[in-house]
Order: sequence, then structure tokens, then C-alpha cells
Amino acid sequence: MWSPWQLVYRTAIGCMVLEVFIHNVAQGLNVCMSGSATSCKECLLIHPSCAWCAQEEFGRVRTLTSRCDLSHNLLKRGCEANHIESPKSTTRVVKSELLSSKGSGPIQYDVIQIMPQKISLTLRPSDQTSFKVQVRQVEDYPVDLYYLMDLSLSMKDDLDTIRNLGTKLAGEMRKLTSNFRLGFGSFVDKNMSPFSYTAPKYQDNPCNGYKLFPSCVPSFGFRHLLSLTDKVDRFNEEVQKQMVSRNRDAPEGGFDAILQAAVCKERIGWRKEAFHLLVFATDDVPHLALDGKLGGLVQPHDGECHMNNKNEYSASTKMDYPSLALLGEKLAENNIYLIFAVTKRLYVIYKNFTALIPGTTVEILDADSKNIIQLIVNAYNNIRSKVELTVWDQPEDLSLSFTATCQDGQPLPGFRKCADLKIGDTVSFNVSVDARSCPAPGTKQSFTIKPVGFKDRLEVTVEYLCDCGCTAYSQANSSRCSTIGQYTCGTCRCEPGYLGARCECQEGEAGSMYQGACREADGKQICSGRGECSCNQCLCYESEFGKIYGPFCECDDFSCARHKGILCSGHGECHCGDCKCHVGYIGDNCNCSTETVTCESDDGQICSGRGRCVCGRCQCTEQGAFGDTCEKCPTCPDACGTKRECIECRLFNSGRLADNQTCQRLCKDKIITVETLIMDDRNAVLCLYKTENECVMKFTYSEHASGMSVLTALKDPECGNGPDAMTVLLAVVGSILFVGIMLLAIWKLVITVHDRREFARFQSARCRARYEMASNPLYKQPITCHPVDTDFMYSKSYNGAAH
Repeated sequence: MWSPWQLVYRTAIGCMVLEVFIHNVAQGLNVCMSGSATSCKECLLIHPSCAWCAQEEFGRVRTLTSRCDLSHNLLKRGCEANHIESPKSTTRVVKSELLSSKGSGPIQYDVIQIMPQKISLTLRPSDQTSFKVQVRQVEDYPVDLYYLMDLSLSMKDDLDTIRNLGTKLAGEMRKLTSNFRLGFGSFVDKNMSPFSYTAPKYQDNPCNGYKLFPSCVPSFGFRHLLSLTDKVDRFNEEVQKQMVSRNRDAPEGGFDAILQAAVCKERIGWRKEAFHLLVFATDDVPHLALDGKLGGLVQPHDGECHMNNKNEYSASTKMDYPSLALLGEKLAENNIYLIFAVTKRLYVIYKNFTALIPGTTVEILDADSKNIIQLIVNAYNNIRSKVELTVWDQPEDLSLSFTATCQDGQPLPGFRKCADLKIGDTVSFNVSVDARSCPAPGTKQSFTIKPVGFKDRLEVTVEYLCDCGCTAYSQANSSRCSTIGQYTCGTCRCEPGYLGARCECQEGEAGSMYQGACREADGKQICSGRGECSCNQCLCYESEFGKIYGPFCECDDFSCARHKGILCSGHGECHCGDCKCHVGYIGDNCNCSTETVTCESDDGQICSGRGRCVCGRCQCTEQGAFGDTCEKCPTCPDACGTKRECIECRLFNSGRLADNQTCQRLCKDKIITVETLIMDDRNAVLCLYKTENECVMKFTYSEHASGMSVLTALKDPECGNGPDAMTVLLAVVGSILFVGIMLLAIWKLVITVHDRREFARFQSARCRARYEMASNPLYKQPITCHPVDTDFMYSKSYNGAAH
């Protein structure tokens, strides 16, 4: 039998558990309460919408109410607003000077091309905040151009072509800027085996014994010949002095030279306030990192300047060639745009490099460099027509996303680049920042956002909101906590060995009267079998797999779905058996991205309108469509129509795409023009359309095994002359007469044949006739039977019949 006291106690505990159960059912899924946070800091980390009630009396009357909940729920349950802790992420602009409009003149050192310049962020984990960045490429901005030339033997004719390059190039560039400086450097390759000729007879003349060109200078890695200067005649003088050299293998050591030209800022003379262009002219492929091992060079490149007093690269035979990553880092660090000026056969190779090195373009160089001036001007205009943001020193626990707003005013989520701009245009980017976790207390971090090739930058400092303001008023050994605990934010932190809401219990005090409060429901195990019941509450066991928590130890952070062995795919947090996905991911195991940027084709459509975006990848639904964005589909009904617009704008500068400057952006297929269209590819699709002047344009569309789309089109549409009216009339009349005569002739022939056949039959019957002698006394037996003239007999027989 229970004593009256035990009966009252058990009834009270049962009512409390029932109230909690009913409350949870009414609440539904509440991410704040499901985490069972025991402190304000733990509550803030669960979700940005969670708030903590620091009011001392909250939930004291016969309830087991969580202090961690949604703000409106806490208010509804009696927590006063001034006791609710729910900090939000904030953005504060520290420095924001207006954008400049001109780049040269007396104020060129104060030119501003990005706004704002400094921002301070205060971030709560998972509580996203954003800010706006504006960028403008100003007019008449100073330009420094360093010409880096391959002086291997195959470039001899190119050297002859550029001997007067300085004067001509300066004249063209001064049409674009009033402040232009030019410099010059050259390279060949490492002067060691197996890259160069090292035998004694080649020391002074590597061309020794080479009949086509018997004299040249020894090989060298990189040689700086002229620092950046506005005296362009000096450039011509230096070029006049140069002679080509000869290396042994086909690849050149150009990447060594690029790195030195980028990092040796004082030697080269790069101005901080200028636009930096590095033109790299060559007719062969470069050596890459690890190629140096062929010559025994195992030390990676350190990315530093190694120029001796002769302005030559002194570490050429000591360190390996630089990697693409190191090259890209140093070019971006020094705000240098690299222009690859290469021959046509190398275009694809260097085009692939541009995808790995930000701020790099590639242009096709004529075999003798005759087009070098126009090439540089085109590359400069192309670079100045784009703005692309890069992020430096981004902390690992920060997630950044960009939305670009270019000249058309339409937001482009996921884009950090604008193209087809004119100098002086202003574009904006919205940057969203999200803290995924909290670093150590007091940690301040920063990162930098800068446009590729610009000296201007935006500096962002970050502080973290990982604890509540009420922690500043904590009381140690508080009377509220039986003098054996710390009172903070409305709860007690008990000393080891004590527990309970007010530290009123000691560990080990347990009895049957307390066990009911530790069961989730009748028939369930005490503390879900994963903890011990002590002083009215469950003490959960520790687990090597993660944390076990909850009022009844029913929750943990390791029993959620996994993807490829990773809990919640690494894109979410495990809360009581369910994955709570980070922003941008969905699914039971958070493995599916909601981003559609990777599914956008060049024309802005999702999967080119031929499929659907699933987990960030296109699933093509239209028969015959393929490609990363389903952009390739020779057999689709609209394929010819889509490619027709590219034929019109690329070949004839007409059609819908010719006016909105999107032809080059949308039409990237290779177009081959021919005099006669030959269908020698079975997989090619023939397309025809009628032009405005009633001519017929023909082209074929095919996809090569390499993935390249190729359009083969006639140089000019096929146009036929209209027929002459008199000719048509005579032809029609003649045809009618001819057909009539032919019909009469056929009719006459048929009648003649028929008559002759009937007469022959008559003659045959007549010859077979026999008469009796008695009936015809005049009849005498014929002696001889002669052939009869059929025409004569024909007339006679009919005359006789008449008689």
C-alpha cells in the first residue's frame, strides 16, 4: 500500500507528464524544443528562430516547460518580452565612399571602383544576413602593359614583326587611356638537361650545327629587359637588341616567367593605381608543375621573386615550375590580368587554363604576330567589359552566396559576374553571409571581396553571436541554486554531484516514487534504456557515437539518415533522429541541393527547357537531349530553330540576337562555312530556312564525340532566278501540242494494226474454203497458189462484195 504522501506525489508527477505530452502534441514538430537545450547558448545554436526565456519564475508551477522555444510561444506562455533572448545577425557599414567616374588626372590615387569599402557583420549561427556591393569600371583608368615574349627559335619571325610594336601599340592604347606605360621581358626555358642543350659545344651557341639558323644566344629562364615606362621608344630599342635562342623540348618555361613578372613588382614597375595587363606571347605549350622532376628539381616553387642584379631569374635551375593554383593566386594577389596570345593550334589548351586561373583570357596570335596590336586592344576591351567578384581568406565556418544585378536590372541568383558592360557602367551584387558554427569565444574573423584585376576591395570583419546577453549577470553559488550552483539566464548550473532544477538533489538518491517521471509513456523503458533516473529526471549515458539527450533520453544526434556514410550528407544537423538541413538542401539525408544555378543554360532557362533540375543536376526528359544543361539535342524539334538564330547573328549580323549583344554569350558553337554542303556525317541534322529575300539557307548541326557542337553552313544562301513569262507560255503551249500529236499518232498506229490483223484473218479463211465439183462446173483445181498483194486485194474484195 502506498502512503497518502506517496499517492499525492505520484498523482502530481502523472499530471505533469500528461501536461507535457498534451503540450507537445499541440505544438507539433518544434525544432527549438526537440533539441532539449539546457542553456541559453545551446538554444541559440539549434535554429535561428529559437529564443530563450531568462525569466526566473518561468515554468515553475507544476510544469516541465522548455525555456527554449519560438519567441511568440514564450510570450504566450507567460515569459516577459524583456527576458527573451533572441539575438539577430546585423550588418554595419563602416566605410562607404562614393564611386569615381574618371581614372586619370590629379586625383587618380583616390579612384574608387567598389562601394562600400568596409563592413562589419555580427552573425548568429544559421541566421543569414546580406549586404549590397556596387562596382564601376571608371573611364580613362591608367594602364600598365608588360609584354612577355617567347624567344625560342620558332619565334624568330615574330621577333622581327614586333621591332616597332611599342610606338604602334602606344598609339592604339592612348585612344583608350591617356596614361599608358609599356614594359618588356622574354623567356625560353630552364638552361639544363633535358630542357635545353647542355653539351659543351652548345654552351655559347645552342644552334651550333643547325643549318637553318646556325647562330643564337644561350637558353635562359626569364629575362626582364625593360621596366614599365611611358617612353615607348625604349621598348623598340630593347626589341631591336634581342636575338632568339634554342631549347631542346617542345614545351617552354613561360610559367616561370609569368610568376616572376607578377611578384617582382618593384623590378617590373607595376603601379598600384593602374590597370595591370600581362601579355604572354608564345607558339607552344608550357611546362607545368612536376615537369621539373625530369631534370632533378624536386623543390616546389615558393612563389617568391628571384631576380639577380642582371634582371634574370636566378632560381630557374633550383626550383620546379609553378603550379596553376600558385600562378592564379599570385596574379590575383597583384591584380594582374593575364592575356594568352597563342597560335590557333594551342587555343583549346590555353582556353582550358583560363578556367583555372581567374582573370585570364586567350586570343589567337597569327603565326608571325602581325595581329598582336589588334589582339591586345580586343583583349583589353573584352576584360573591361566584365566584372567578376572573388573572395579572399573566407573563414571555413562562413557560407557566402551571390546574386548579380547587371545592366538589364534582372537579379541572377548564384552569379558573381556581369558581362557585356561598357566602361562607366555600374553593376551591383547582393552578398548573403551565413555562419554555420561558432568559433572559440572572442574570435574575430575577416575576409575580403574584390573584383578580379582591381586594386579596390571590400574588407568584411565578422563577430559571432553564440551566447546570450544574460550570461553577463551570472551568479556563482547563488541562493537560488541552494548555494551549490551557478545561476545564469534563469537556470542553475549545479556543482558536480548535484542535480535538480535548484540543485536540490544529490546523485544516487533514487526511489520508486521518482521512476514514473523518467518514463516517456507507460510500458516504455526508464529513460528510454539509455540513461538513469535520478532526482526526478533522466541522466543520459555518454556514447562514443555522439550525444544522447531529451527529457527521457529519447533523442540523439547520430541516428539520422546518412549519405555515402556521412551523417545528413554533411549538409545538415541531426536533431532527435531527423536531419535538419542547412539552407539550400532538402531530403531525408540533406543530399539534395535546391540550387538551380548549375542547371541554368546560357540562355537562362533551366535545363534548356528540355529537362528538370534534380539535386543541382539536369535530368533530360526530351528524347535525344544531353549535356550538363540538356543544351545538346540535334534531333529535338526546336534544334534547327535555335541554331538558326546563331547562324543569323554570327554570319550575317541579323536576327533576334543581333541587337541585344547576347550573340557571343549564347552562341558558342563552332561554325564552319563552306561553298557546298556535303552530308558526310550520318549523325548530322540538315536544317533549312527561308531568308527575308526568299532565298534558302542550309546548314548542318552535329555533336562531335569530344562534346563540341559544330554547325556547317553555306557561305551564302541559295537564291534562284524567277522564270521568264514568255518561256513558260511557250513551254506550256508546246507541251500541249506535243501531247496532242503523240496521241493522234498512237491512235493511227492502233487502227492500222487492227485493220491489217482483220484482213489477214479474212485471207486465211478464204484460202481454206472448198467447193464440190458438181455444184461448180466451172471450177478448176489451181495449179499454183501465188502471194497476193494485200492492198490490191483489200480494195477488190470490198468492191466485189459491193457487187
